Amino acid sequence: MNRIKEVLKDKGISQAWLAKKLDKSYNTINEYARNVRQPSLEDLYKIAEILNVEAKELLVPIKELN
Repeated sequence: MNRIKEVLKDKGISQAWLAKKLDKSYNTINEYARNVRQPSLEDLYKIAEILNVEAKELLVPIKELN
């Protein structure tokens, strides 16, 4: 399970924007956001870099990071 959808919402960023930045289809990003499909580790790190968060923030609820 990932938190991509929540992080995008918190940052006010659309899935379409992220898809363009990653050079992935909107459907792929939407599947990541709905936890239908999980990104590769490489893509997870790219997403984290683009969103300016640590990769673990895309995986673990923030309350558990503290």
